[in-house]
Amino acid sequence: MTKILGMGNALVDIMTKLEDDSILKKFNLPKGSMQLVDEAAVEIITKGTTHLEKSQSSGGSAANTIHGLAKLGVETAFIGKVGKDDFGDFFRDDLIKSKITPELILSNNESGCAIGFISPDSERTFATFLGAAVELTAEDLEKFDFSKYNYFHIEGYLVQNHSLLEKAVQLAKENGLIISLDLASYNVVEDNLDFLKKIVEEYVDIVFANEEEAKSFTGKEPEESLIHLGGICDIAVVKIGDKGSMIKKGDKVFKAGVIDVTPIDTTGAGDIYASGFLYGMVNNLSLDKCGEIGALLSGRVIENTGAKLFENQWDEIKELIEKIEKA
Repeated sequence: MTKILGMGNALVDIMTKLEDDSILKKFNLPKGSMQLVDEAAVEIITKGTTHLEKSQSSGGSAANTIHGLAKLGVETAFIGKVGKDDFGDFFRDDLIKSKITPELILSNNESGCAIGFISPDSERTFATFLGAAVELTAEDLEKFDFSKYNYFHIEGYLVQNHSLLEKAVQLAKENGLIISLDLASYNVVEDNLDFLKKIVEEYVDIVFANEEEAKSFTGKEPEESLIHLGGICDIAVVKIGDKGSMIKKGDKVFKAGVIDVTPIDTTGAGDIYASGFLYGMVNNLSLDKCGEIGALLSGRVIENTGAKLFENQWDEIKELIEKIEKA
C-alpha cells in the first residue's frame, strides 16, 4: 500500500469570524496574508476578539492535507513538534483519531497556534505563533525512517528553517520518495524566493501554488506561471480560485473546474485540494481526474468554517470520487 509522510508546522487553528475587516487593520494584518506573531501578540489579539465567534481544530497546511488523505483511506504519518500542553495534546489526539501515525517530537515550550480571521467575503488572514513548531530541526529528522513511505508532502511555511527543509527533501530524495510542495503563501514565497527556487528545481516533483503564490514565484500570470513551474518540476498545479485549476506535466496541460458552492470560509481550500490530487496520484488516476477530485474536496470545505470537512460529508464525497474514478 502506498504511504504518505507529511511534515509541517504543528499548529492549532483558532478560526474567528469577522463582522468586517476593521480588526485586520487594528492588528496590522494585511488581508489574505499569513503574518508571524509572538506570544505577546497572540494575547493581545485574543483579548481583542473575545466578542467574536470562534472555533478550534488541529491545523497547519501539511497536516490539513494529511488529514484529508487519511479520511480517504490513504496510510499516512505526520512529522511535527508540539509542546507538553493542552494544544499539544489536542493536536496529537486529533492525528490518532484520524488514523494518522503521529511522528511528533515534544518541546518544553508552548505549542504553536494560528489565529485565522474569516472576512465577510470568506477570505482568510492568519496571525501565526509558531511556538514549539518552529523548533523542529534538521537533526531531529535523523530519528525518522523515510524509507517506509512513498510520498513526502511538505508546506512552504517551513522555510523559516532553511536547513530543516533542505535536509528533509534530501532524505526523501535519497529514499526514493516522490516529493510534493505547497508554496503556502505569497508573502512567504516573496521573502524566501531564491531558496524556494533552489528547493523546487533540485528536489520537488509536484508543486502546488495558487495564483498569487505562482506570481510571486515566477513574476508571471497564471498560464505563464504554469509553463514556468512545469519546466522545473515533474508536475505543476496552479489554482486560480473560482476559475478552477491548471495542471502541467511535460508538454500536456489539463484543466479542472470548480463545483457550485456558496463559500463561507476559504481556509484549507488549497490544503484539501492537495489531498484530493495526491489521492488521485496514489490511485494512478489521470491528472485531469486528480484535479477534479481536488476541486471536489476544496469546494466542499469552503462551505464550512475551518480547514476540515465535517464527518458527515465524507460518505457523500467518497461516493462522488468513486463516480469520478469510474467515468
